Amino acid sequence: MKSGIVFDFKKYSIHDGPGIRTTVFLKGCPLSCWWCHNPESISPQPAVLYRPERCIGCGACLKACPCGAIAATPEGFFADPSRCTGCGACADSCPSTARERVGRLMTSEEVLTVIRKDIPFYDESGGGATFSGGEPLLQPEFLWELLEGCRKSQIHTAVDTTGFAHTAVLLETARLTDLFLYDIKHMDPGKHKLYTGVDNTLILENLKALTDSGARVAIRIPLIPGINDDEENLRQTGRFVAALKGVVSVHLLPYHAAGRNKYAKWKIAYRLPETLPPSAEAQEAAAENLKSFGLNVLIGG
Repeated sequence: MKSGIVFDFKKYSIHDGPGIRTTVFLKGCPLSCWWCHNPESISPQPAVLYRPERCIGCGACLKACPCGAIAATPEGFFADPSRCTGCGACADSCPSTARERVGRLMTSEEVLTVIRKDIPFYDESGGGATFSGGEPLLQPEFLWELLEGCRKSQIHTAVDTTGFAHTAVLLETARLTDLFLYDIKHMDPGKHKLYTGVDNTLILENLKALTDSGARVAIRIPLIPGINDDEENLRQTGRFVAALKGVVSVHLLPYHAAGRNKYAKWKIAYRLPETLPPSAEAQEAAAENLKSFGLNVLIGG
């Protein structure tokens, strides 16, 4: 039985594939997108978020820590990063939620137990389980065991991916997956690297290999004003996607700043502080641009 790092579950999701779904978020991502709304997912390691303003000074965390990493100071109970393993024992003991787990080690059977609880909802709505992140392909053996477990229980599966992974890993995942939700963030390799931290060459090559393999793929395009919403980038995207096999739909995902508060909690600078969501008119114009290539384009997940 494989184990992996999971940082969240979202039950009754309706934006991560067809029907009502349970979305499992696996920790770790090779990209660092400026607009990421799950910044806590980027590091592959479990962590604990500490908010001193919630601390009641009880010292339960200090007693619970098996590594002796926490020390009492006048400002609160702080952990030594060189000793903290992110095990979460301190968060589990905290009565005021001043400490919060971000990621935990789980076995595939523990995750599948959560997923199977909602089988009646999947059956009624045509839903299933979606594996997201982070980047789920960073934990391939764990992911494959989860996909195989879902298949044995006749649960529809979707994998939400950046596509930045070894091609062999992606194609092995395709053997076990009913639907891919595949991101295209920008067509220009230099701008893609600027805004995400990685070049897009492998991502686009993998997308072609995936569709050539016969996989069913829904393309997801985050629509970020001032970054990838210009007409030329959208036309390049449309031309590229229209030449692929097996693309069932293209989804425009309008930028939103709902994750901005997470950056404040983690004391990370938010890199798009002045960016506003695209207007309804801008969303429709982008959709029409892509539709001109014969694509089935939807606004939203």
